[in-house]
Amino acid sequence: MIHDVAVLALEGSHAFEVGVFCEVFGIDRGEDGLPVYDFALVSAAAGAVPTRHGFEIRAPHGPERLSSADLVCVPAYDLRVRQPDRLAEELRAAVDRGACVLSICTGAFLLGEAGLLDGRRCTTHWRYTGELARRHPRAHVESDVLYVDENPIITGAGTAAGVDTCLHLIRREHGSTVANAVARRMVAPPHREGGQRQYRERPQPRDGSTLLTPVLSWIEANLDRELTVEAMAREAHLSPRTFARRFRQETGTTPLQWLTGQRVLLAQHHLETTDDPITVIARRSGFGTVDTLRHHFARRLGITPHGYRRAFRAPHGGPRPLGQPQPGPGPV
Repeated sequence: MIHDVAVLALEGSHAFEVGVFCEVFGIDRGEDGLPVYDFALVSAAAGAVPTRHGFEIRAPHGPERLSSADLVCVPAYDLRVRQPDRLAEELRAAVDRGACVLSICTGAFLLGEAGLLDGRRCTTHWRYTGELARRHPRAHVESDVLYVDENPIITGAGTAAGVDTCLHLIRREHGSTVANAVARRMVAPPHREGGQRQYRERPQPRDGSTLLTPVLSWIEANLDRELTVEAMAREAHLSPRTFARRFRQETGTTPLQWLTGQRVLLAQHHLETTDDPITVIARRSGFGTVDTLRHHFARRLGITPHGYRRAFRAPHGGPRPLGQPQPGPGPV
């Protein structure tokens, strides 16, 4: 059971992620019958630490305070800032004595430098998963989840996913009743549906350099039709075999996989911008039935069409800005 929590205030820290740790573990909720933690804010050298945002955090404790913690929390930080080697050593020592280490967003990079991700599943913000995998090839980086629990290492995705990650740990340690009560105090959903895939940026329009641009445009204009590789190949004036080979060369995927992705994008657009019934959207995006649409949404986005609409459909019409889902009890 976790009792002693230490939060690293790193140079270049992101204030929101530091604040998440302080909110979840640093507030005395004993009057509500909720856990109370021995909480400490720690820096490499006790004192003022500059954040990424131009102001300072004053941490009253130095790294020696980590020696008693059974949970060490690592927030996001500016990856251009080199963190002291001692912090990686302290993280390794914490794990060796049985403590849990939890990171949010780019905090996972410090865990990687400490060797704590080697051979383990982990995650970070979707924008940095590729870089994390490049720097730490022995880590098994997952790009589409909100958090990964590889006890004693827990890694969370970006920003708001830090709340999900901390609530998961409380649920694991204290049970759902306690986690739900903490979530209510924070006015946060106790659990969110889906993973990071629903928040990824949409692919940018093609620059026109591909030889397949005309047929790709034709496919996009006919997503509601029944399209086969043979039909696509005819439009490209190629044999199906040659078309499939060239398609993979130029897009990195198969024609049918690309087609499904475009249909999911079209369905997302309709869910964000219209009040059309799901049955109509399934037909217009080429999936035909709601079951088929739901199947591909689950595989590609990790969420249901209804859940996606609740998250990204503005209450009075029109899509929400990308990456700014609607808050509330549904998935966000």
